[in-house]
Formats: sequence, structure tokens, C-alpha cells
Amino acid sequence: MGRLPAPPGPFRAGFWRSPIRGPWLTSVFGLVLLVGIPVLFVTGALSYAAYNPDLGPLNDQTPDKGLFGFYLFDWPTRPYWLYRLTQGVHVTLGVVLVPVVLGKLWSVIPKLFEWPPVRSPAHALERLSLLMLVGGAVFEFVTGILNIQLYYVFPGSFYTLHFYGAWVFIAAFAVHVGLKFGRLVRALRSRPLWRELRTGVAGTKPEPPDADGLVATAPAAPTIARRGALALVGAGSLALLVVTAGQSIGGRLRRTALLAPHNRPPANGPNGLNGPNSFQVNKTAASVGVSPAMVGPDWRLELHGAGPVQVFTREQLLAMPQWPALLPIACVEGWSTEDQHWSGLRLADLAALAGVPDAADVLVDSVQPPGPYSSVVLRGNQVRDPLSLLALHVNGVDLALDHGYPARIIVPANPGVNNTKWVRRLTFRSR
Repeated sequence: MGRLPAPPGPFRAGFWRSPIRGPWLTSVFGLVLLVGIPVLFVTGALSYAAYNPDLGPLNDQTPDKGLFGFYLFDWPTRPYWLYRLTQGVHVTLGVVLVPVVLGKLWSVIPKLFEWPPVRSPAHALERLSLLMLVGGAVFEFVTGILNIQLYYVFPGSFYTLHFYGAWVFIAAFAVHVGLKFGRLVRALRSRPLWRELRTGVAGTKPEPPDADGLVATAPAAPTIARRGALALVGAGSLALLVVTAGQSIGGRLRRTALLAPHNRPPANGPNGLNGPNSFQVNKTAASVGVSPAMVGPDWRLELHGAGPVQVFTREQLLAMPQWPALLPIACVEGWSTEDQHWSGLRLADLAALAGVPDAADVLVDSVQPPGPYSSVVLRGNQVRDPLSLLALHVNGVDLALDHGYPARIIVPANPGVNNTKWVRRLTFRSR
């Protein structure tokens, strides 16, 4: 194959003529990703841990995960904003890195069309890692962005696809870094950053020929300097930060989070734009099949534990001591609400009432028709936290139907989907 002439078009070296392409520019983008990608992976792994996957398939939607499903610790409840922080960083950083990924892909695109495609076993390994790296990056970033936009067009569960895709991507990333780290360091040392930032289009010259074939063999006249390419990518990342970060940071930046579906409270939400229940919600009652009749006067809460099953009306629950908690809702899509004033019954008190004061976990069932996260399991440390509630009120009024009326779970640092709404049964279990 090496003796055959290269096919026409992008497989021929003279096709790529940009004079700014070369090891230095590629390494600058690579250095940013070398820092950013591990942070993305770690925060993604923390998101996985936040679901308490060892508590069973109700919490973990990844079948046959094997060793890939390992986790290192029980997810804590403090600080109460922990999941809001880790998932906000994960999603925001993922969006901000998109221009850097595109810049990196542009800088190395000649490598995708090398001829011959394989020259040796080592070259084959490098090519395979490159294919997995590019494919994994595109897959992870595309599925992540679609999930942020609540655009569920996946051929399966986003949770499962993104989970396995992350492992493929990080494996390829680790191999690629191992193969290229030395070249990255040498390329960065080859020319000072400050000098490139002071060099305009007129002074832009191609780099010396390189073994990787990134430098054009017949470069065209420059139309942009390397500093211009860096500025373009940096400006793109900054713009995406401005139009995304506010969905998790909140405050005034929430108004600029134009790419976030949950950047503002719904104008037609319960109790109006400024009403006590007018804050973000991912799934409405109607969208999951919960009707007002299912939570009407006939609704009852079942309490299971060591003794006989206990059944309570909402009025009986309201007659019990009520406790406050100031907590946000934070979801896997990266959005979160401001802190809301919840009140209701402590899960620890309900565990004691059920005869299991040292509960190892609690199974929470919703009136929602069976489906993902219509039932979840909470760990013992979540049950015992004094801020963990079966909430009946929010911001001084009854929960709206879309926010879980007549009763919902609210637990500090818990992913929003595990704060089950429309609760009908709590089953406290000991070890």
C-alpha cells in the first residue's frame, strides 16, 4: 500500500496549505485539553457516584457495567451545594471546551488523511487511538450538548450512552497523551507564546517541517496569524461561557444563559412568574403521566419499616412537626435553581416512626407510572441528614403539582432526578 500513489484530494500532502498549522499551534490547543479533559472526566465520575450506583438498578441505569461501574465513596450530603458545583463545572466546562476541540481537530486534520494509513504496528496503535479519540470526543460532546438542551433523540438512554462513551474516550485520550506528550513539550518550547501573541499576519511564517506532517509542504500566504486563531477560539469559549454558566451559577448571569433551557423561571409556571412555585422544573406532571386525580383526596403515604405498614393522609402529615431546609435543585443537565425554602418531615423522623431509626437506606416510590427514576433508593447518610425532608411546602405554600404535590423528597447535594416527586411509599430498611 505504501508503494501506491496517494488518492487525490485530502490524502495528498499539497492539499493542506494553511501556513499556521503545525506542532506549536496543535500543542497549545492540546495543552488546554490536557488540563480540561481530566477535569471533565473526574466531574463526570463524581456525577456517577452521586447516584449511589451500588444501591441497585433503580439508581444505576448502566447494565452490565462490570469494572467500569466502580466508585470510591458514598456520596455525601454536605456541602449541600456539592452536586450543583460538580455538575455545573462538568457541563459548563464541556460547553466551553467545544471551540478548543474544534480548533484542535482543525489543526490535526491532515493526520486523519495520512497515506499510507498504516506503516507499522506502533503507527497502527497511534492511528487507532486517534480514531477512538476523535470519535469519542465527537460522541461525548454531541450527546452532552443534546442532553443539556433536553433534546432526547438518543437510540437508548443518554445516561448509558454517555457513560460507556466516556470510558472509550478517556482510554483513547490516555493512550494519545502517552504517545504525544514528549512532542507536545518540545513543540511548546520551540517558540515563546509571548512572541506569537505579538506577531501579526505579515510576520506569520510556517513552522519548520515536522515528522508528523502537520506543516504544509506548499503553504499559502497567511490570512490570519496564530494569535488570531487563538483569539478566535478563546472568544468562542468566552461567548459560550457567558451564554451557559448562568444556569448553574445563578444570579445576574442567569439572564445571559441563552443556551440553557432552564435559564429563567417559567413565565407560565405555577402561581405566575413571581409566585412561590415559579422555579425551574425538568419534567411536568403531565409529561410523566401524573394526573391531579392520582394525587387528589384519596392520596395516601405508605410508611414501611420494622412494624405494620402505616398509612397517612396529607392532613395527618401536616399535623406532625415540620422542619425547614434551604436547598437548590440541581440536575444532570447542569442547570440548578436558586435555594428554595422547603418545609416538611425529616426523613430521619419518618425512619424512627417506621421502627428503623438506624436505616441503611430507604426505597422511595412515586405515584408516577413505572419508568426511569419513578423509584429510587437513598443511602443511610442521606436519611439521617437533618436537611433531608419529605417536603410538603415550598416557599411558604403548598407544592405545585409540577413540583411534586402532595409530597416530594428533597435531600442536600442530591441529583434532582433522585429527589423523587409525588411520593406514595417510603420503605426504610436496615442492614
